[in-house]
Amino acid sequence: MDDFFLQPHQRTPERFAQPGGNVDYERFKLEVWEQLENVEGLTYRPFDCSVQSLADPIRVPYSGLVIIEGAYALHPYFEDQADLKYFAEISPELQRERIRKRNGERMLKRFLEEWIPLEHKYFEAFKKYVAEKNYDDVHPLVAFSGKITERQLGISDDNDKYFTESSLNGFNEDYT
Repeated sequence: MDDFFLQPHQRTPERFAQPGGNVDYERFKLEVWEQLENVEGLTYRPFDCSVQSLADPIRVPYSGLVIIEGAYALHPYFEDQADLKYFAEISPELQRERIRKRNGERMLKRFLEEWIPLEHKYFEAFKKYVAEKNYDDVHPLVAFSGKITERQLGISDDNDKYFTESSLNGFNEDYT
């Protein structure tokens, strides 16, 4: 979904007021969702943040299995188009650590002040949507690699007690 940020002309106060409105879900539906069963494959145009415009088209060959990754992939605009849905969450501490490592300190500030609040607004709307639809089989998953200690989570100063993705989600360690 990272290739589907809003183009400059779409960035209006009204659009940003919508939960998940910072993603061009209309273009994603048109260029990806509606083309997934096309045996010729599909072509989409990623948004290039560095030049604030659509980049050259990317051709994706047909596949019987498609994984669409991104928090906004479950936007209600898409309704029930996916056969299987997972929603993963990450601790705020680990999220900040990963953003800092990937994007640097300057971009971390922008993520914290701009993008993460928009994500939280979307998450709250998503949870409300799940409740309204009575989806009792949709639950958030925590996603990360390795182990995280209580100290890293800010729960205590204990570096010996740790959690894994499996332990937080209630899965057997063999399944992750």
